Amino acid sequence: MWKSAITELVQTNIGWLRQAQSLLLGIDDSVFASSPKGLTPHKAGSHLRHVLEFYECFLDGLPGGPVDYDNRRRDESVEKNRHAAAARIRSIIERLEEVRSLSPDLPLSVRMENADFAEYLRSSVGRELQALSGHTIHHFALMSMTLRIHGVAVDPDFGMSPSTLRFHATKVLVPSALIPTQEAA
Repeated sequence: MWKSAITELVQTNIGWLRQAQSLLLGIDDSVFASSPKGLTPHKAGSHLRHVLEFYECFLDGLPGGPVDYDNRRRDESVEKNRHAAAARIRSIIERLEEVRSLSPDLPLSVRMENADFAEYLRSSVGRELQALSGHTIHHFALMSMTLRIHGVAVDPDFGMSPSTLRFHATKVLVPSALIPTQEAA
């Protein structure tokens, strides 16, 4: 049973990273590395670097921790150069593929973020993969808005959570005229 859970979690995260790979093909470095007017310091490249470094912190902490999300490299080449970002994505995907052999319940210690002292919390591989997924979606939504303000056409599903996409799909499939209102019920 846990094999299917870990496979699903890994595939979901790899899916997000592949979306980013596709996005990188449609933009240039100047758009990737710059803030739209009025949105300084928000840059698509900065958000992507941040996401990728969270994945690296998680992977560096395996198999049992500690994971320290504050201990990121903050590699500016990744936020300024799409090719550097794409190479980093490929590396992370390769490393994530290896996580499939772990149990989602494998305990991890995770350093409490933004703490003045080294306090560690208990977590698991599965919980951290789930958190990484939500974190990635959040930053992809910010990337999407930033790029749209730059005038870049971004896939409307980029940065949207699966539950939101499912909700929108049900609204399309069930015309509002067929949904009973409170007065009719």
